[in-house]
Amino acid sequence: MPLSTAATGLSRLKSIRTYFVPARVVNLCFVIVLVSSTLLTWREVVVLEDAWVASQRNTLDKVSSALDRQMEIGVNALLFFRNAMRAAVQTPLASEVLENVQVEFAQQRQQPFWRISVDQRRTLPITGFSDSFVARHALLSRDDPQMHNEMTAALEVGYIMRLATAIPAMPKHAWYISRAGFYLSSRPTAVSAESITHYERLLAQPWFTGQSQHANRFRGVRWFTSAQAAGQQESIVTVSVPLDYAQHWYGVLAIDYAFSSVKQLLTEALRDEEQGEYQLYNNDLERVVTSLPTGVPPRTFTQAQRDMLAQAAAQSNSGSLRLGSTYIVWQKLDHFDGLLLRIHTLREGLQGDFGNISIALALLWLLFTAMLLSSWVVIRRMVSNMYAMQHSLQWQAWHDPLTRLLNRRALFEQAQTLAEQCQQQHRPFSVIQLDLDHFKSVNDRYGHHAGDLVLTHTARLISSSLQGEDLAGRVGGEEFCIVLPGSTLLQAQRVAERIRERISRKEILVHNSQTIRISASLGVSSAEPSESYVFEYLQMVADGRLYLAKRGGRNRVCAEDANQAVPNR
Repeated sequence: MPLSTAATGLSRLKSIRTYFVPARVVNLCFVIVLVSSTLLTWREVVVLEDAWVASQRNTLDKVSSALDRQMEIGVNALLFFRNAMRAAVQTPLASEVLENVQVEFAQQRQQPFWRISVDQRRTLPITGFSDSFVARHALLSRDDPQMHNEMTAALEVGYIMRLATAIPAMPKHAWYISRAGFYLSSRPTAVSAESITHYERLLAQPWFTGQSQHANRFRGVRWFTSAQAAGQQESIVTVSVPLDYAQHWYGVLAIDYAFSSVKQLLTEALRDEEQGEYQLYNNDLERVVTSLPTGVPPRTFTQAQRDMLAQAAAQSNSGSLRLGSTYIVWQKLDHFDGLLLRIHTLREGLQGDFGNISIALALLWLLFTAMLLSSWVVIRRMVSNMYAMQHSLQWQAWHDPLTRLLNRRALFEQAQTLAEQCQQQHRPFSVIQLDLDHFKSVNDRYGHHAGDLVLTHTARLISSSLQGEDLAGRVGGEEFCIVLPGSTLLQAQRVAERIRERISRKEILVHNSQTIRISASLGVSSAEPSESYVFEYLQMVADGRLYLAKRGGRNRVCAEDANQAVPNR
């Protein structure tokens, strides 16, 4: 292989080693492993969290289905009452009892308050008020010719309502509020002057006023939540539906939910789970009932969080939402105009099976990380030691152990590379060959230890005289070579002269009180852009001029051949 090619390969190898330091490679590998393990662990945590949210959603589905079934019973009963009353208004029963009701109404309609009771064991009584009372309220009217049919229909439905409210699964309170000045209740109370106030309060309820033809154009079932009344522990939610016949609004059928049974259902559902809370909200995101025991404050949401929940609920019938460390799983009910929420905090989740698995996963990750870091410390130390040993062996292979300058092989390889670069860049390239005068006499007279000291001091003086790209190496016993890329022959001659003077002035201590002086002879060669840049040739020329300096008296610099002018001192 040509020497120039070998030198180029060596230079590239050094460049690669500069960037790919073994310690850096080890660090990079361990960082990749640590990041990968962390990402995989985090992915497992995310999957585990999704599974936990899915389990919460499945639990919520079961509870919401049970709650929907309970609501459905009341809604179906309400629609059945309306259909029965429509049929009774359209085709009233022709019986003597019902005819007597009409006669009794005609006799009592002018009284401030009155009651018509056919048979309290079979049907519910009708409580009504005077014509003058009806005339004072804009929503009330007795001008409809079907009013008598409406009253007899209310008695018929009262029979069905009485039976229905006796069923345990049914809501306990049902109403029919007529715009003709009377009402029917599944929980009748004694008629008195307070009945007027009670009826006026019913007329003012949103579940009654909200069923007008203008407010409820589709005439469907609607849900309303009323504020907590005195002595009530929970809000009252009322489902109501209007009664219409022949495009006339007669009144409103309604069923009250005190939600004690709903609270009981939510509380029982929570017993089989770990922790958390169920909350039922109406369509305006007002809390209706919570599964927490009485006296335990429920979780509340800020207005911003309520807006986020409302926005999510407007886009889907079910979903999940994370608010900080709180997880919310929600679902709309089919038979209630609102949302059922399952609320669970991260801290509560960590106390269950999800938390146990997460803690085990975190401990495994910590154990793996600790083992990885321990391995990193051991392997990095081993690699560093191996790299230092390799670097030391490489340095020993390239340098002279005594003078710490480049040895002959390393100098020739690097010098040839620099020569090629100077030739490509059209720069001068100079070589100095140096040999110590009478060095053998130093070894013979003072010993090899003194000779080693002379060589060491000489190498130090040469190194301190170099700069930039300059190279110096020991190429023989007492012979040195100096490479000056970018220097002309005159500049190299000045450097050689400076080195010669410094060596000749130096006193070297060889024994306790014995010092010696030594001199050197130097030969200089140089290549210009039009000349040969082969380093071996330039070194040979410099070596020839060195022997000319020797024959000329030693302790001098020779930069020209014998047939040229005498070299300057």
